[in-house]
Amino acid sequence: MELREMRAFVAVAEAGALSKAARQLHVSQPALSQTITALERRLGVQLLVRASTGVQATEAGMTLLTEARAVLARHDQALAAMARHTTTGGGVLRVGVPLELPPELVPAALARLAEACPDTRVQARHLSSVAQVAGLRADELDVGLVRERPAGPDLDAALVVEENVGVLLAADVAEKLAGPDGVRLEKLAGLEWFAFARAGSPAWYDELAAILRSHGLDVGADVPEEQRMIVELKIPAVSTGGAYAFAPPAWPYPMPDTVRWLPLTGNPIVRRTWAVWPAASHRRDIAEFVAALEDHQRGGSRV
Repeated sequence: MELREMRAFVAVAEAGALSKAARQLHVSQPALSQTITALERRLGVQLLVRASTGVQATEAGMTLLTEARAVLARHDQALAAMARHTTTGGGVLRVGVPLELPPELVPAALARLAEACPDTRVQARHLSSVAQVAGLRADELDVGLVRERPAGPDLDAALVVEENVGVLLAADVAEKLAGPDGVRLEKLAGLEWFAFARAGSPAWYDELAAILRSHGLDVGADVPEEQRMIVELKIPAVSTGGAYAFAPPAWPYPMPDTVRWLPLTGNPIVRRTWAVWPAASHRRDIAEFVAALEDHQRGGSRV
C-alpha cells in the first residue's frame, strides 16, 4: 500500500461519503472511487460497503482504518519533526481548513506553493476555528484558516478572505421576500435560523447573532457542539420553507431548483477568514502559502 492510498481510505471511512472525502482531499469523486477499488482489489478484501446513503467500513475495513491511522500519524510526526530543522520548507505542511471556503482559494495557493517549495507536501484537515487554534498551539497544525482572529502574541494572522454572505431560502419563500437588490435581513423574521454550534467559532457566532438581533430576528437556542451543523443539511433544512441559512456567493455545493441563494440588501453580513500560524515560525513554505492566500484576497476580494 502507498501512503496516498491509506490517506484516501481513511478520509472516506471517516467522512462516510465519497463525495465529502473527495472535497476534503481536493480530488474528483471518480478518481477517489478508483483508488479505493484498486486498494480493495490489491488486498483481496472488501473494505467499504457502498449504499445510497454513503459508505461504511466492513470488519476488514475497520482493521485497516486502525492500522492506517497509526502509520499516517507516525509518518506525519516524523516529517513535522524534520521540518523544524529547516527554514526552507520540505516535509509536511499541516493546514486546518473550515467549510465553505471559496473553491478556488486553496487550490490556487497550493499551486503556487508547489512551484516555490516542491518538496513540501500539504496535509489538510477540516476543523472548526477553535479546534484549529488549539491545534496550532499544540504543534498539531502549521497553518490554520479560521473565522475569527485569535488573540495573543504567539500567533500571527493575515486576512485572506472577505465574503458578502447571502441567504439560502426555499424557492417559493425567496420569491415572496426578494426585492430588486436581494432580501432585506429583517424580512427573515418568522423563519428559523439554521445555525452552527457557537463552540466552534464563538466570536463569529456572536458577531452574526448581534447582527440578526439588531434587525429584529430571533437567534434561537445555541446548537450543542455534538450536533454541529453539516453543510449538506442546509439544503433540506431550508427547502421546507420554515428556515433560512447563510452561505457565500460561491457556495461549492449542488443546489436543487427548490432552493435559491439571494444576496442580502446592503450586505449587512461580511464573513472574514484569517490565515494563522505560529509567530515564532521561520518556515519558507508557510510564508509562501500565506502570501499566495493574501494575493488571492487582494486580487479577488468579494467586498
